[in-house]
Amino acid sequence: MEKYRCIVCGYVYDPEIGDPDYGVSPGTSFRNLPGDWVCPVCGAPQDQFEKI
Repeated sequence: MEKYRCIVCGYVYDPEIGDPDYGVSPGTSFRNLPGDWVCPVCGAPQDQFEKI
């Protein structure tokens, strides 16, 4: 699965880890994140992420 980086702060969403603090299970691809998920570091919306 592909990783995505926040272009605002540099946070990398790794689907192998997910985002347990938000309730996103490991194995969740970026495309399958909940619509209201935002960068856990800076709060940027998903459209501020780029595939790396």
